[in-house]
Amino acid sequence: MPDAPAPLSRPILAGIVTALVGFTSSFAVVLTGLAAVGATSAQATSGLIALSVTMGIACIVLAGCFRMPITVAWSTPGAALLAATGAVEGGWPAAVGAFILVAALTLLAGLWSGFGRVITRIPASIAQAMLAGVLLPLCLAPFLGLTENPAGVLPVLLTWLIAARFAPRWAVPLAFVAATVVIAIALAGSGKSVDAALLVPRLEFVAPTFTAGAALGIALPLFIVTMASQNVPGVAIMRSYGYTVPWRPAMLVTGIGTALGAPAGGHGINLAAISAALAAAPDADPDPRRRWVAGVTTGGGYLVLGGCAAAFSALVILAPAAVIPAVAGVALFAAFGAAMQQAVADAEERMPAVVTFLIAASGLSILGISAAFWALAAGLLVRFALRRSIR
Repeated sequence: MPDAPAPLSRPILAGIVTALVGFTSSFAVVLTGLAAVGATSAQATSGLIALSVTMGIACIVLAGCFRMPITVAWSTPGAALLAATGAVEGGWPAAVGAFILVAALTLLAGLWSGFGRVITRIPASIAQAMLAGVLLPLCLAPFLGLTENPAGVLPVLLTWLIAARFAPRWAVPLAFVAATVVIAIALAGSGKSVDAALLVPRLEFVAPTFTAGAALGIALPLFIVTMASQNVPGVAIMRSYGYTVPWRPAMLVTGIGTALGAPAGGHGINLAAISAALAAAPDADPDPRRRWVAGVTTGGGYLVLGGCAAAFSALVILAPAAVIPAVAGVALFAAFGAAMQQAVADAEERMPAVVTFLIAASGLSILGISAAFWALAAGLLVRFALRRSIR
């Protein structure tokens, strides 16, 4: 007799886990990034809600239409890039304009295959070195926070370390739980209460403005980082489980989602990379033809979490010093390690990657354009010069 199929509850549970892990492991990075480029607390919360809703709908559309466990996420590396970039000329409206430009570039990548080929010609070592340089200051925050608030940061780091040993998938979510306990204890000790208005989900729309500084300092690096660290790896991970992601529809759906979410503060959605395995792996369901249910459920989970986004944002607002940066930092350890590994893996590409990394990490800003752009430009220039000299 053939084996009985696994209950449908299995891929549903996998989808719920994917949404929970994806949201709780990096929402603090998103809020940090949006605030860094000029968003108020309310605008950053609005951006978190917009991202949750648009990526939830995108998951449901792509997984449901193509019967694959395709999942969509916000660009965590992109949020880290925003955190490192800081405010640009034109403030928050200019940042929103940059998000719309990212949406346009994503749509272009889906509609015109030639543009996609141009982007993929940027050496992975330089793109990853730029990302690693952007991530470095954020990854240092947990350790710097030990001197500022040891009682608040140490429980977060210890929880992350223990969970990373015994339950790696839940390491960052559990670190966030530890931070929540720290925040609750601090609130109880201070006698403060939570303003109920902070818990009400609310979208705040902003009219975008378009500036050269935001286009070069935010939009272009954000698009490249998202393509290199999210979309391309996401396709590869799905392929490893036997699924061929339809590139054009995926780019069109995520591009439209980014365009719709941008006026409310969403910096961009894209194909999930690391979290994609949670819905696409055999653990989600032994039958690969049924794993698409996990993708749809992930989308539903993001919609529910979007409704709770204001409560998560309130925790960030109420947190003692250095606690949330510690959570954001540990959330980026894996991304930083992977970026560094890819940046220096090829000996011939190592020197341009090192220059790229150092400039990105420096926070250098020239002519109102952030370090990420100058790091990318310098890395490509050094690569060109060294290759010419070798010949």
